[in-house]
Amino acid sequence: MFDKLEAVEARYDELTKLISDPEIIANHAEWQKLIKEHSSIEEVVQKYREYKKEKQRMEDAKEMMDDKDLKELAEIDYHEAKEKIPHIEEELKALLIPKDPNDDKNIICEIRAGAGGEEAALFAGTLFRMYSMYAERKHWKIEILNENETELGGYKEISFMITGKGAYSRLKFESGVHRVQRVPDTESSGRIHTSTATVAVLPVVEDVEIEINPADIKMEVFRASGAGGQHINKTSSAVRLIHEPTGIVVECQTERSQLQNREYAMKMLRSRLYNIEKEKQDSEIANARKSQVGSGDRSEKIRTYNYPQGRITDHRIGMSIFQMENFLNGDLDEMIDNLIAADRAEKLKGEEE
Repeated sequence: MFDKLEAVEARYDELTKLISDPEIIANHAEWQKLIKEHSSIEEVVQKYREYKKEKQRMEDAKEMMDDKDLKELAEIDYHEAKEKIPHIEEELKALLIPKDPNDDKNIICEIRAGAGGEEAALFAGTLFRMYSMYAERKHWKIEILNENETELGGYKEISFMITGKGAYSRLKFESGVHRVQRVPDTESSGRIHTSTATVAVLPVVEDVEIEINPADIKMEVFRASGAGGQHINKTSSAVRLIHEPTGIVVECQTERSQLQNREYAMKMLRSRLYNIEKEKQDSEIANARKSQVGSGDRSEKIRTYNYPQGRITDHRIGMSIFQMENFLNGDLDEMIDNLIAADRAEKLKGEEE
C-alpha cells in the first residue's frame, strides 16, 4: 500500500508543476485533463501526508522520552499519534479503492410497474414521487423524458433525468425490483397485496463514451399522448428510436419540439447501450469476486416497503427503517449511506484478498 501511496504523491507533485506551466495552461483541453487528475488524487495525498506527519510525531516523541523534563509531554504526544495512525491507515485503504468513473454523472432513471396491475402502477408513481422529493432535497434538477400514466394516477412506466453533482453516486444502488406490501385503495375487503416496480438507474453518457452508428437507428415520429393541453395530438413531435442491432426501443414525448425529443431519446439510448456494456464488465468482476451490494441487476429484489408495519427493508444489507412516511418523502440518506458503506467494505475486502 505504501509503495502505491508514494507513487500517487510523486504524481501529485508532478501534476502540481504541470498545471502551473504556461505552455500547458495555453492548451486548455490538456490543462483541464491534468486539473481533473490533480483534483482526483488530492484527498489521498493530503491524508497520506497527515499519516507521515503522525508517524514522525511518534518517532520524535519516542526520542524525547529520554529527557526527564520532556518525558511527560512526550508520552502524551506519542500515545496520541499512536492512537491516530491506525484510523488514518483505514481511511487511506478506503481512499485507494478505485473510484467509480460514473459517480459524478447525471442519471436517467426508468421506473416500470411490475406484478400487481393498477396497484403496481400506483407504486411506480409513489417511487417517482420519492425520488423527485430526494432530488429536491439535494437541489438537483429533474426532467421527465417519457411517461405512460394510468387513469388512477399511477405509471405503467416513467423515465426521467436527474441533473446534479453526485447523482449517480447516490442513486446507483436503487436499480432492481422494489416490492410493496399494502392494502390498495382499490381493494374493498382490506386484504394486503404484494406488488412490484422495477427501477433502473443509468449514468448519462456523452457521445465519445459510446459510439452509435446512425445507420443502426430507425426513427419513428408520432403524436404525443397524455397531459399537455391543446398542443397534444396536433403535431407529430414525439420520437421513438429503435436500435436495430440490440432491439432497444426508447421514446420521448414530453417536449414540444421533435428535435428536443430526439436529443433526449438519444441520451436514453446511449445510456442503455452503455449500461449493457457496464453490466457485462460487472458480471465478469462479480464472477471473480461476489459483491454483496451490487448495482444494476434489474431482476434482483432489493427492497420491500411494508406499509402495515411501517417498515422499509433493504435485503442486500439486511437494514430496516421504520420511518415509512419520511422515507417516501425523500429522506433516503440513511439508507443510501449504509449501502455506500457496505459497498466500500466489500471492495476493501476484495482488495485485501
